[in-house]
Amino acid sequence: MALTWLLLILLAIAVLGYFAGRYRAMASADGNLRNLHSLPSYYGYNVALTALIPGFVLLVIWLLAQPLIVSNSASGLLPDSAIPEGSTRGLLMSEVRRVANGLDGAVAAGTMTEDFARSAHEDFADVTARLKEAGQIITQEVTAPILLAAQKYRSMSASGNIAMQIAVLVVTLIGASFAYIRTHKEFRARNVVEQGILALLLLAASIAVLTTVGIVLSMFFETMNFFELHSWKDFFFGSTWAPNFRGGSELSILPLLWGTLYISLIALLVAVPIGLYAAIYLSEYASSVARSVAKPLLEILAGIPTIVYGLFALLTVGPALVSVFGQGGALGVGWMASSNAVLTAGLVMGIMLIPFVSSLSDDIINAVPQSMRDGSLGLGATHSETVRQVVLPAALPGIVGAILLAASRAIGETMIVVMAAGAIAKFSGNPFEAMTTITTRIVSQLTGDTDFASPETLVAFALGLTLFIITLGLNIFALYIVRKYREQYE
Repeated sequence: MALTWLLLILLAIAVLGYFAGRYRAMASADGNLRNLHSLPSYYGYNVALTALIPGFVLLVIWLLAQPLIVSNSASGLLPDSAIPEGSTRGLLMSEVRRVANGLDGAVAAGTMTEDFARSAHEDFADVTARLKEAGQIITQEVTAPILLAAQKYRSMSASGNIAMQIAVLVVTLIGASFAYIRTHKEFRARNVVEQGILALLLLAASIAVLTTVGIVLSMFFETMNFFELHSWKDFFFGSTWAPNFRGGSELSILPLLWGTLYISLIALLVAVPIGLYAAIYLSEYASSVARSVAKPLLEILAGIPTIVYGLFALLTVGPALVSVFGQGGALGVGWMASSNAVLTAGLVMGIMLIPFVSSLSDDIINAVPQSMRDGSLGLGATHSETVRQVVLPAALPGIVGAILLAASRAIGETMIVVMAAGAIAKFSGNPFEAMTTITTRIVSQLTGDTDFASPETLVAFALGLTLFIITLGLNIFALYIVRKYREQYE
């Protein structure tokens, strides 16, 4: 709430600075626009941006640096004896932060007073009970070192927030005053504002990269905590996935990776031919009336929630496959014992991916210059030969991108495989058997009242980081293919 008010105050100062800058510029020119170097609005924008940007930058830096400083200070209160066997100081600090946040939430919920939250205690079971009564997430019993560190964390955070608000407001007012004072008719406000806007555009373009880096780093550090507790050799080269929160777990990614790739392959075998043929028909053969009806209907598939696809797989596709391939089914082969199978999830996921392939491929095919088609037809090629030998090769880089998007979507899908593929991690080439995927296991390991200091929970971050690296590899491979074919046509 305090942060919201601070942002509103910064915005109000910027708005006032805008009007003050315009007024001062016009006053310095005696009300004559011809005497100004720039339009009056540029002088206002200069004051507003000079006030807003330094304060906002300081706010962001403070919000990033304060938790690190506070955590380091609170960590010094944790003796080595307080760290459980098989855990680390970083994992214990995660619990300290949860307790600190829990104390704030419990005070807000009224289950404890501020004095109770700040004072020392002998009955730590009472503190734990009150935190849980307030609905706070606590993964272990509160102990004396954890409570002391959490109270220190709260105190420093509260003091830091007050100091942050004062510092940000002071910097904002100084920036506004500086810009207001140097505003006069000869000041090149337009140049300054345009350079500032250019910097903002560069920052906006960097957000995607910075976000990706932040996601990777957050998973990387938790993955390092996991490998401190569990052997990386077993994770990458083992053959069994058998988590056990009581100890003795075997946590190998290979069975999960096999299930992920197997289901994704079946989905792509369904989605790519159907989606690509649909795109060719819509762009090259369909009439305008047929296209106006078929394309929106096809794209409706992309708007259906994945949970609906999961129910469709569980209640319709799975039983239908059992009625054909199951014991006593139409074929009488007895291959499929349950509706939960790789084939069920792959077929339904493939249906979900059709619009990803068809829509992008259709746009790419339509972007091929008409002159290439006319030239091919003028040389005597038929319509089908033109599509096969001219249009598709020219559109191939974009089609590869569409297939890559579908592959990434298939690898990251969760709900369909949860409901249709089963939860068994194993190596098998039989598409009629149940298997599971990496995303399903990530959800499973992080669901419920789990201990974030255990390898069985931290393995979810290692799985996520590995999945990210796989997707990155797909992107690099697709980029190589795109560049290869572009060299042929340029």
